[in-house]
Amino acid sequence: MKELELKYGCNPNQKPSRLFMKEGELPIEVLCGKPGYINFMDAFNSWQLVKELKEATGLPAAASFKHVSPAGAAVGLPLSDIDRQIYFVKPDAELSPIACAYVRARGADRLCSFGDWAALSDTCDAATALYLKNEVSDGVIAPDYTPEALEILSQKKGGKYNVVKIDPNYVPAPVECKDVYGITFEQGRNELKIDKDMLTNLVTKNKELPESAKIDLIVALITLKYTQSNSVCFAYDGQAIGVGAGQQSRVHCTRLAGGKADTWFLRQHPKTLNLPFREDLGRPGRDNVIDGYINGNEEDVCAEGIWQNYFTVRPEPLTAEEKRAWLDSRDAVALGSDAFFPFPDSVKRGVASGVKYIAQPGGSIRDDLVIEECDKNSIAMAFTGMRL
Repeated sequence: MKELELKYGCNPNQKPSRLFMKEGELPIEVLCGKPGYINFMDAFNSWQLVKELKEATGLPAAASFKHVSPAGAAVGLPLSDIDRQIYFVKPDAELSPIACAYVRARGADRLCSFGDWAALSDTCDAATALYLKNEVSDGVIAPDYTPEALEILSQKKGGKYNVVKIDPNYVPAPVECKDVYGITFEQGRNELKIDKDMLTNLVTKNKELPESAKIDLIVALITLKYTQSNSVCFAYDGQAIGVGAGQQSRVHCTRLAGGKADTWFLRQHPKTLNLPFREDLGRPGRDNVIDGYINGNEEDVCAEGIWQNYFTVRPEPLTAEEKRAWLDSRDAVALGSDAFFPFPDSVKRGVASGVKYIAQPGGSIRDDLVIEECDKNSIAMAFTGMRL
């Protein structure tokens, strides 16, 4: 198949819309549903991310995409009991490594992953399909599907769930083109290989970079490669835990990503874990209430006349002092940036979320101040030398 007609482009008024190959056949097969323009943008970008992440780490990888940027990405490390609780996984559920990868990827930022596009580096199995079945998701891309997984996914959304199979051996042309305002841009593809070799130029006094930190930094950097700049990513235990993207100021990216990382950690606070939810409140509702409980946001979910909508018993608020004490107990967080830090402010914000490892290109006229701030906080920082 050389061409695939789409319902419409980015918006319903943008017609006609299609995918096509100038040479050769499309490397995909739509097994279920009818993906749209943005669906395929998410599918192709997320596939590249998980493919590269597996190549770099040797571990199964998954991503959760929304609007052409990753909400989360992860490798397939086992889930702890607390992970299972915050990700709504039953204690006795059997999970494969690829299922663990997707559960983690979606769990990075469950609010942003609502209605996501999932990407899997490995064959989608029944365990992964069963988890996807119970989440609000637009579609999935993978190199293959087991018969049982395909049967499960084909029943989602009344048979309209988008399931795409991609040829894992497909290699795109080395030069890519993009039209903007009727004018064609052409450039070489970004074939930068991100691996542990990029983390050898440690410019701080602390030069200790354990294997777990290397994996976390690789997760962060490869996630950033497929995120709109400016972008910053916090990672921990083999998964992204906060992505800040598309901000004009780098420190705003760091604040955004750091806030999401803080929320991820505070979901594990005993008070949050023991919230007495009403049984009729589903996963999306619980995610929203948890976010409100942690961050305040639009309403006080513990207030009289409001808590009754969500809980069986009025919960005690999570105080600012309790939050700070919990976050101060977190450590060994990795932080990646797609370009250099122009000031030490991003390092300071990272410290507040437990950052101990940083990877960034370097090259700022204030690199000395950034390094000094890292040394004050015993942070190991690598200059990668490459903008993402």
